Amino acid sequence: MSLALALPDLDVVGSEIVRLPTPHPGKLFGKGKLQELGAKLHEADVELVLIDGPVSPVQQRNLEKEWKVKILDRTGLILEIFSDRARTREGVLQVEMAALSYQRTRLVRAWTHLERQRGGLGFVGGPGETQIEADRRAIDDQLTRLRRQLEKVVKTRELHRAARAKVPYPIVALVGYTNAGKSTLFNRMTGADVLAKDMLFATLDPTMRQIELPAVGKTPQQGGGRKVILSDTVGFISDLPTQLVAAFRATLEEVLAADLILHVRDISHDSTDEQARDVEQIMADLGVSDDTPQLEIWNKIDLLDEEDRDARRREAARNDTILTLSALTGEGFDTLVQAIDTGLDVPRRTETLTLAFSDGRKRAWLFDKGIVEAEEPGEDGWAITVTWTERQVAEFEKL
Repeated sequence: MSLALALPDLDVVGSEIVRLPTPHPGKLFGKGKLQELGAKLHEADVELVLIDGPVSPVQQRNLEKEWKVKILDRTGLILEIFSDRARTREGVLQVEMAALSYQRTRLVRAWTHLERQRGGLGFVGGPGETQIEADRRAIDDQLTRLRRQLEKVVKTRELHRAARAKVPYPIVALVGYTNAGKSTLFNRMTGADVLAKDMLFATLDPTMRQIELPAVGKTPQQGGGRKVILSDTVGFISDLPTQLVAAFRATLEEVLAADLILHVRDISHDSTDEQARDVEQIMADLGVSDDTPQLEIWNKIDLLDEEDRDARRREAARNDTILTLSALTGEGFDTLVQAIDTGLDVPRRTETLTLAFSDGRKRAWLFDKGIVEAEEPGEDGWAITVTWTERQVAEFEKL
């Protein structure tokens, strides 16, 4: 239901949970349920039906033919929402690629009326096969074009990342389930005005700000604390379509470069534990290292009643990496700033490395990370003095 309400132009007239022990391969629902639902849709004059789950191309075609309505499954709906939200060039390209990848798998429903076009000698191949293949090639060509355009954007992002690495400011990334309150917290910490609404995927395009953390008791505008780069990312969601995971990987890779991750949770949500597991799974799939320090932020504590609020505070107090917070009212904000400052105090050591003149890639990596203190050429190569963390040591050893 929340996904449906995330599209502003939709008027949701009802919802129903249908239990399917065995989904029908052709029409998803059995004959009786198909007729029952069809009657309800006709009575309510429904034009669009949303199904919270996967629907095969054949099932979609048959249901649309049976009910005379447009069908969108979970993936299709999320793509519609993302398309409505994308604002930057990168966001638009990523959504277009995800949508084309999705459409490519569903060409069967668009061309089944072309009975006269058959593959082979007319004895094998389905109806419209030749046209489907031609259309698939057209989509592949378009995907290739979009991929090239996105590669340029990704290179620009990498250049920005390299430039940030030369400025010794740590990166703090906000991650979390969609609508957990990341953008509200981002705005409070930066004094920015990023779109923050009570709806899914309010933030689609990533936002980064170089800020000076407020000293305890001061406003974000007053600063006085450590300088960091704060990153607000697209919200995660359960069963995130594979097309979107692939398309938005370049954006989400900002999390991989983070020195500290703030996992923001809507602690007032009935499914907060399930949402947290979904976020952890997606971060694991992205390859976020277990060594990256993380803080879990239990946001929207103000929405709980007094008894639940006190219980959550006591529970969080037993774990140094969990904080309770209201990004809206500011409750717990000073404690968060202190925790970020402490979390970024990662032990570092200084040592001198000897690299052969042929190890240009490793030398470039050290400079990109902004950890080189001095460099001297010698007979056998470069003597490079670095100050780095254990995490950076591990990354360097993988090169």
